Amino acid sequence: MQTRDEDGAVDPRRRRARRRRRPMPLWQELPLLLTVAFCLAVLIRTFLLQAFFIPSSSMTETLLVGDRVLVNKVVYDVRDPVRGEVVVFRGTERWAAPLDEESETGFLRRLTATFGDLVGVGGPGEKDFIKRVIGLPGDRVSCCDEQGRVLVNGMGINEPYVWRDSPLDLPPNPGECRARRFDEVIVPPGQLFVLGDNRLVSQDARCQGPVPIDNVVGRAFGVVWPSSRWGALSTPETFANVPASVGFPTSGPPPVAPSPEGGVLLLLPLPAAWLSSRAFRPVPPSSAT
Repeated sequence: MQTRDEDGAVDPRRRRARRRRRPMPLWQELPLLLTVAFCLAVLIRTFLLQAFFIPSSSMTETLLVGDRVLVNKVVYDVRDPVRGEVVVFRGTERWAAPLDEESETGFLRRLTATFGDLVGVGGPGEKDFIKRVIGLPGDRVSCCDEQGRVLVNGMGINEPYVWRDSPLDLPPNPGECRARRFDEVIVPPGQLFVLGDNRLVSQDARCQGPVPIDNVVGRAFGVVWPSSRWGALSTPETFANVPASVGFPTSGPPPVAPSPEGGVLLLLPLPAAWLSSRAFRPVPPSSAT
């Protein structure tokens, strides 16, 4: 029933309320929805999750060329990296990223790449790498024991994820990654020793040195494309019995371990001032050789 005043006329306030509730035309609503979706994608990509493209074979067979993996970008704000996890990081000056694809130039190509980078589905960046964490700060890492295995703090590691290992008969050479053998390295404070699963072709910490933890973008926790390869990237149990680091004394609190099932950690967006302590830097989706 309409509300009328003393003279019987329809209340003008009711007429204004009905006008305000009139549905927005589609030609106005659609751009608004697209803008909101774009902003949400940028926020999620910057602070929470990002898709990374695998352009090379350094992590075969765990990750194949053309795979896209999801990376949790906040997990290492609440705990330290763990041996066996697959991480994406920005390479130092010693690291180079020869990509399988030739880079294309042109305005349209650059515009498309920029838009893809903003929403987290762009092409690979030249300084982004994906490897597996083998040694933590203070760990003593070397190769090899009598069985040809990598040693971490004196313990030989069985690595079922390694697809093709480097030959044993080549002498260690700090300038290249062709040899399986390498001299003992004490991982410096605040850095990680990382290796690829396809050791025969992987350019990694054997020749390019450890990676600062501050350069780690996040943990890769699952393959999302192609659909035939959907699956989680769990942490292998092979590192469970590795002795604690004795490389140098530590005064900080012990690292926080992940959940036993290696599940995905999802957090709500955190205050910008707190996040700035981790020096978040937007980086284009990528991986490494």
